[in-house]
Amino acid sequence: MNSQDLEQWDKEYVWHPFTQMKTYRESKPLIIERGEGSYLIDVDGKRYLDGYASLWVNVHGHNEPELNGALIEQVNKVAHSTLLGSANVPSILLAKKLAEITPGPLSKVFYSDTGSAAVEIALKVAYQYWQNIDPVKHRNKNKFVSLDEAYHGDTVGAVSVGGMDLFHRIFKPLLFQRISAPSPYAYHMTEYGDPEAVKNHCLKELEKLLQKQSEEIAGLIIEPLVQGAAGIITHPLGFLKEVGQLCKKYNILLICDEVAVGFGRTGTMFACEQEDVVPDIMCMGKGITGGYMPLAATIMNEQIFQSFLGEREEHKTFYHGHTYTGNQLACALALKNIELMESRNLIKDIQKKSKYLSQRLQALYELPIVGDIRQRGFMIGVEIVKDRQTKETFTLQENVVSGIIHTARENGLIIRELGPVITMMPILSMSEKDLDFMVETVYHAIQEVSIHKGLIPAAN
Repeated sequence: MNSQDLEQWDKEYVWHPFTQMKTYRESKPLIIERGEGSYLIDVDGKRYLDGYASLWVNVHGHNEPELNGALIEQVNKVAHSTLLGSANVPSILLAKKLAEITPGPLSKVFYSDTGSAAVEIALKVAYQYWQNIDPVKHRNKNKFVSLDEAYHGDTVGAVSVGGMDLFHRIFKPLLFQRISAPSPYAYHMTEYGDPEAVKNHCLKELEKLLQKQSEEIAGLIIEPLVQGAAGIITHPLGFLKEVGQLCKKYNILLICDEVAVGFGRTGTMFACEQEDVVPDIMCMGKGITGGYMPLAATIMNEQIFQSFLGEREEHKTFYHGHTYTGNQLACALALKNIELMESRNLIKDIQKKSKYLSQRLQALYELPIVGDIRQRGFMIGVEIVKDRQTKETFTLQENVVSGIIHTARENGLIIRELGPVITMMPILSMSEKDLDFMVETVYHAIQEVSIHKGLIPAAN
């Protein structure tokens, strides 16, 4: 077996997610063989800085000895047993820990294996909660509110509450109806004024629809502080807080989708903490195991849980579950991940490095096609535009943004595009030296592509 064989077999047998396979099969694939700290190493031995945290999940780096040890220790005991009607040690300890580190009275944990599944569970729990309380009074409480450009996962329920036309329009005939609320995308909503004015406009529109339709709304789901897949849309300060207040005012469950923004990614353990918001239901995933294994969880308050308690014949049971729900290996890793985050003061370290990173990112504005830089903690989006005044973006055919991503990879950095936005999601333990390399590589990639496309003159 050699790299040429692997390349051939990859193209012959593997269907990659969110990937146009016609284009993929015409290019040389990146095939990762191993990892060390903040770096990934391909089958040819080339090293790449993991500026995407392997799809936003890696916390302490690759091949981390203590996480490796936790996995080995658990696999020597038992790899998996079902959580349907029985329990296991790591899932109990992790549920207790999650209840301790999440805000407010969130205390009941339902496990799954992906962020999409965690959202699906939240939606089903929210709907059934109202039916369990009073199926007659709440018979019409079966709709959900989500923001424009929302992304909550890829299962049919999660797609139903999504608002990204590019990803979701093809599946429209399969989806249940959602109620759309405006998203405060301040960079593209200057007709309303500054970010504060944009925030107030969106909140006013949200309250209008809640006033009108609250009797049929089971819940509102939101990505706290940052809409990740939409291109790192950072919400104005106070937006989440006021959304939470509106949900309380109109008797609607607040679901915070912390899958992408949780576990330190925005600079606190959970993003909603930054505005003192306590949701009724919280979804978490991605960084929960430090980037080692699939695991997700949906945690809710006692009031919601109590509504599912009853005699068997009342059929209040939550009929939902996965084969690997509460898997011991994943839960053991999650426990060790949280322990390391606490013992290494990782949250404080992220806050410090985020400020440093913010200063370094400002250099990108020297390049004329950089329209906007958005950052919250270790979530960074750089919007690439043809013209800063009109904010017009490049077409796919012009191959500007994808060219920047490709050039960065050739120079040893893995990042990814989201439409016209270059996204950087550094590993949470990444050193300042590596953060410097990431920003410098992005700068030179934008510069090189700009020169190649004739967007700026070549340097003398």
